[in-house]
Amino acid sequence: MNPILKNILALVAGIVIGSIINIGLIMLGHTLVPPPEGMNPMDMESLKEFMPMFTPAHFVGPFLAHALGTLVGAFATAKIAANHQLKFALGIGIWFLYGGISMVIDFPSPMWFNILDLAAAYLPMSWLGWKFANVN
Repeated sequence: MNPILKNILALVAGIVIGSIINIGLIMLGHTLVPPPEGMNPMDMESLKEFMPMFTPAHFVGPFLAHALGTLVGAFATAKIAANHQLKFALGIGIWFLYGGISMVIDFPSPMWFNILDLAAAYLPMSWLGWKFANVN
């Protein structure tokens, strides 16, 4: 297969796989740590309204979703890419980091969570995904 095409496929696969993991873990998190009574976890306005009632346990699911989605997406990208696997894996981290920054801007979560999430869930996890892929 053409290396450019293979690298594009690797990026798309990493984004899709990472997004599926992320969404799945977010949904699972709502079942393991139920949201406050009356909150609709699928409605952003409801999330914003009920955010002050969240405990630290409510943030475990989102952090794991962001970190593991990035990790698995970067792993898949590194495994599929024809070359420059680290660069493409880090590209997945940057893609999801952009989403994390967007959430920080649009969503009123606690500063401790914003710092932890942005510092630990994206670029370090994309690097680990590349390391776990063991391609170099």
